[in-house]
Amino acid sequence: MKPVQISEAESQVMEVLWTGSPRTAEDVVAALSDQQPWQEATIKTLLNRLLKKGALRADRDGRRFLYAPLLTRDQWVVAESSSMVERLFGGRIAPLVAHFGQHGKLSASDLDELKRLVQKLSDGK
Repeated sequence: MKPVQISEAESQVMEVLWTGSPRTAEDVVAALSDQQPWQEATIKTLLNRLLKKGALRADRDGRRFLYAPLLTRDQWVVAESSSMVERLFGGRIAPLVAHFGQHGKLSASDLDELKRLVQKLSDGK
């Protein structure tokens, strides 16, 4: 599947569907009601945008539709993270890690995990 660009608002709708689907529009509205003050019409608009982008499918169930993701969360995370690394760090991971290190965003456990990852990757080559 080709990468699908989804907005922040659309990603919140997708998170609801990734946690359980298929769901009706009303189910999505109920799931988001604690997080967002959005009206039902706004959520239906977001669902329709996601349908047009190919991120969702909608199956008719009587007089309503059941929505389910076609885009997996993993596919979305890969596309988003690759895009961000490319835009901000020229596609290189080392400057990204250095950036977080310089700004105090890496804990001791993060550093230990990074060391284990690098060692595992080095052993695998």
